Parts: sequence; structure tokens; C-alpha cells
Amino acid sequence: MDAIGFVGLGTMGRPMARRLLAAGHRVVVWNRSRPAVDALREEGAEAAADLAEVFAQPTVISVLPDDATVRSLVLDGGVLKDAGCRVHVNMATVSAGFATEAAQRHAQHGVGYVAAPVLGRAEVAAAGKLNVLTAGAPEALAPARPALAPLAGRIWELGDDPARANVVKIAVNFLLASAIETTAEATSLVESYGVDAAAFVELISSTLFPGPVYSTYGGLMAERRYEPAGFTTRLGLKDVDLALSAAHHRDVALPTGSVVRDALLEALAAGWSDRDWATLADIARRRAGC
Repeated sequence: MDAIGFVGLGTMGRPMARRLLAAGHRVVVWNRSRPAVDALREEGAEAAADLAEVFAQPTVISVLPDDATVRSLVLDGGVLKDAGCRVHVNMATVSAGFATEAAQRHAQHGVGYVAAPVLGRAEVAAAGKLNVLTAGAPEALAPARPALAPLAGRIWELGDDPARANVVKIAVNFLLASAIETTAEATSLVESYGVDAAAFVELISSTLFPGPVYSTYGGLMAERRYEPAGFTTRLGLKDVDLALSAAHHRDVALPTGSVVRDALLEALAAGWSDRDWATLADIARRRAGC
């Protein structure tokens, strides 16, 4: 199998890299902090001396947090100029405008670019069951598929414009943020009448709203268990801001987005930026005086 360069060994990146190792790939890893690299070396990965070594591999996957990080490390970091890779698979949730710019900058250096944000938390990544949203030119997608296969329960191909994959991910996260906010508000309502939150969550998730969103996040709310975070409040705010920005550029109204954004800002103001974004339940409780 071709070697895979891997950048970003955070909450999602670590289990993804492990899946690639388990599938038999040679994986060359780089991370801004060294301990994560050392841990993967013990599991069979190779440590890159720098990003240039990563981008010398045929396929590169990066799992980074936002536009600014991808820009500083990849677009403006000089690695594309002498890159030997055929394709860079960017799994970050970035803005639609940035996705378009990134594709253009990669093309200038003869490097294929695929946007591939994912749906699923860290435990889903560890099981290789992520839903991977991909978009990019066919000649870039072809070499990316073997690298994505060990990570995915399903790969969704959304066309040749990388921005599409990111807009779909942003829209999904907007739906998720809205569901978390309404669940938080509903939970605070029933608790104010003495109803047990866990019983309420069991009711809604086994009747009208089955599925992982209400059962997972409702369970975290009922237990008030927000750490360690599967997805932080700060990242949730970033994604809601991305949805509002994307909507603004197309003159699309997202009135619910402003409500959710205010709740997330309130959570950050409370010092809860690193909690799971299910902590919106505690914001709703505070408003209700619970």
C-alpha cells in the first residue's frame, strides 16, 4: 500500500491514524505537539521531521481545527511548493470560501485537493464508521478513496467543487446545534416541574426522536457530563458562525442560527469553552433558575 502522510493527532486524528495503521498502511505522522506523535510511533507510525516530509508522501490527510490553522500550516507554510504528494485530503470543517481558495492554491502547485469533513465523534472514528463527505476533482478523488476506506462506514461523493462537502458539513452541524439547543431548553422545562431528565431523554429518544443525536446528547445533559468533550463548545460556535457566514453570502436567512450562537457565546462567557457543547443544557438551566 502507498504511504499516507497524516497531519493532526487530536481527538479525531488519533483514532483515524490508528485505523490506517490497522489496515496495513505505512503512516507518516506530524503534529504540533510531540507527545501525540510519540504515542503513535509506539503503535507503528513513523514520525516526520517536518511537514515537508509529510507532504512528500503520495497521499496526505490532515485533520486540523479551522481555516486559520490550515492556512498557516499548509497554504502559507511553504509545503505545497515542493510537495511530492498526488492529493491532499483536508478533513477539517472549513468555510466554503476557504475550500475554494485551498483548491485553487493546491492546483497552482500540481497537488490534488479533496475536501472530506466527517460526521461522527471520536468513538465512531475508532470503529471506522464515519460518514465521510467528499468533494473534489475525479482525478483527486481516485487516489484518496483507498486512504479514506478504512475510516468510513460510508463515503458520500458530493461533486467536483470542494466547497460542497464543507457546506454540507456546516449545514449538518447547524442542524445538530439547533437540536442540542432545543433539547437543552426542553430538558430545563421538564426539570422545572420535577421530571427526571434521564427519564425524559429515554422517552424522546425511544419514541418520536430515535437516533444518536437525542440519545447521546440528551444523555450527557441528563448526567451533566460534559468532559472530556467529544466536540467542544468553542468548536460548536465556530461551526454555527460558518453556517451564518455561508448563509449571508447567498442571502439565505437562518434565524435559528442567531439564537444558537447567543447560547454558545453565553457558554463561553461562563468559562465552558472546552466542555462538550451539550453544556448548553446548563445554560438553559441557568436561564430557568434551575
